[in-house]
Amino acid sequence: MDFDPTILARIQFAFTVSFHIIFPSFTIGLAAYIATLEVLWVATGHERYHRIARFFTKIFAVSFAMGVVSGIVLSYQFGTNWSRFSHVVGNVVGPLIGYEVLTAFFLEATFLGIMLFGYRVPRGLHVFACVMVALGTTLSAFWILSANSWMQTPAGHEIIDGIAHPVDWLAVIFNPSFPYRLAHMVTACYLTTAFVVLAVGARYVYAGRYPEDGRTMMRMALGLIAILAPLQAFIGDAHGLNTLKHQPAKIAAVEGHWENEPGESGVPLVLFAIPNEEAERNDYQIAIPHLGSLILTHSWTDTIQGLKDFARDERPPVAIPFFAFRVMVGMGLLMIAIGWLGVWLLWRRRLFETDWFLAPLRHIWPIGFITILSGWFVTEVGRQPWVAYGILRTADAVSPVEGWAVATTLALFVVVYGIVFSGGIYYINRLIAKGPQGSAVEPPVGLPNRPLASAHKATRAAIDNPGE
Repeated sequence: MDFDPTILARIQFAFTVSFHIIFPSFTIGLAAYIATLEVLWVATGHERYHRIARFFTKIFAVSFAMGVVSGIVLSYQFGTNWSRFSHVVGNVVGPLIGYEVLTAFFLEATFLGIMLFGYRVPRGLHVFACVMVALGTTLSAFWILSANSWMQTPAGHEIIDGIAHPVDWLAVIFNPSFPYRLAHMVTACYLTTAFVVLAVGARYVYAGRYPEDGRTMMRMALGLIAILAPLQAFIGDAHGLNTLKHQPAKIAAVEGHWENEPGESGVPLVLFAIPNEEAERNDYQIAIPHLGSLILTHSWTDTIQGLKDFARDERPPVAIPFFAFRVMVGMGLLMIAIGWLGVWLLWRRRLFETDWFLAPLRHIWPIGFITILSGWFVTEVGRQPWVAYGILRTADAVSPVEGWAVATTLALFVVVYGIVFSGGIYYINRLIAKGPQGSAVEPPVGLPNRPLASAHKATRAAIDNPGE
């Protein structure tokens, strides 16, 4: 059997990066949430903020560990599967990734120990450590997105003998698509965490367990979602306009737009279709006339380049970005609806008694991860056939390895990732089932581990409350 090393290397990288991106996208938002809870705890003195922060810190630790492990694998793949990529653009991408390690990962590692185990240190120091970890995760996003954005819209470099060399680091870092992609991704991370917090809170409120903590989680999550979800739509629109300017073939694939008919004015918005790349058309198309032009050009009649305006070997695959984009937009609209409905119910003081709303919210936690993965597929598949846009084609970036070797490692990755990450998700779910310690409604089951300590607490309670 013949194995295509390029296809297999792409599948392997897509598989590993899809697993990896789940955890940093969650921990970026979760670190900020924990830091916010710690600040509220110090500012108000309310113990529930501290209790919720400690609860989510345990979940953060597991997610952070799995993110680090999966990220190391990606670094090795640059050498094993994509050595020509490293050779051609390593002068630019390598330092950006190095800056991420030096300025972000070291910052996280320095304060992570205090955040996880330092609850006996002064409050101010612990809050400061949580803020530094949150800053470190955001800096990680800054540098990684800078490197990835440069691969989408290269700038600040020169090509000498086929090798990219940086000439202006500010232009490299702040390349044309970077500000839009950074804002879009960080906002997505916060929304992802907000929906996890919302689902956990709804789970507790619906079951009648940890009601105070669950209500606090839901209020904070819904407030953030109601603001950020609509804002993300505006950021996404700006990002799309930037992509249309620098990567018109990607937008044509996303929109399923093949050509501008003679005399046609305006681009329709294709709601649904099955792209037919062989025949260069859409089958079973459902579209709204002119709406595509209004969204993409902010004009009723302007047109954009169609896929037929590009040579076949310059076009990205159409089906994946086309459908993934619609999944992303659909999830975004659902986020807005949930956020606004939840805030309305909260305003009417009916949120925590509305079972038809609480029941599905318990299972809403994957929505942010689905949205991020869909957006990532749009971005990365839509960039094809380039790995560094206009500089290096994907087919020219692959290492000279045998296809069977890539296939073997891919199979091993599937098995190992399935075992490791299933265990991690199982453990996180166990932590959620256990809940924030110290506020459960139901009495403890069985004998306490330290009977004398429990007796001492009971005695103190009797002394403090003699009338009970």
